[in-house]
Amino acid sequence: MTARCPVCETPALVPFQTINDTPYHRCETCEARVMDESAWLDEQAERAVYDLHHNDPGDEGYRRFLSKLTGPLLERLETGAKGLDFGCGPGPALAVMLREAGLEVALYDPFYYPDTSTLAQQYDFITCTEVVEHLHSPAEIFRQLDRLLVPGGLLGVMTCFQTDDERFANWHYRRDPTHIVFYRQTTMQWLANAYGWLLEIPAKDVAIFQKA
Repeated sequence: MTARCPVCETPALVPFQTINDTPYHRCETCEARVMDESAWLDEQAERAVYDLHHNDPGDEGYRRFLSKLTGPLLERLETGAKGLDFGCGPGPALAVMLREAGLEVALYDPFYYPDTSTLAQQYDFITCTEVVEHLHSPAEIFRQLDRLLVPGGLLGVMTCFQTDDERFANWHYRRDPTHIVFYRQTTMQWLANAYGWLLEIPAKDVAIFQKA
């Protein structure tokens, strides 16, 4: 029996690599790489890692990093569009940048902005920057995000795409203990096909989906 993939929910996980006694799996359907659930941090330890993040909206270097997503989004959105920064973290710099550009942005984060009323509305766009690699149940979240988008709405995702299996063990992204799911560009295409979204890759490690 093979284990069920948390991204595509098919029983297609097979052994991939074991690194420092931590098993990782590879999905034969969507090609995601997944840390074994036995190695996931508990909620308290996970929060402690996030508390170390200092994503200052005034940091020009961080703004340049986020512009890989904000630039393409702003090219596709009209002034006044209503959006949600899902998993915004303790310093919602992306929301600040989008608001400066004339967009309306609500915040949701299970640790820092846990107001679930923001999840009872629909949006013209949703952003997930450095979020999807942390998700314990990504399939459930992607279904939720699809429901939160109006028809034609945009979902912008930033995460480091996994490309090289030989370098996986030493990859900086893998070494973050809160990163448990790793997506390839082919994984993004699988998601687009599964949810009926159009997919664009406007920059490295950036995916923009459009709901039908």
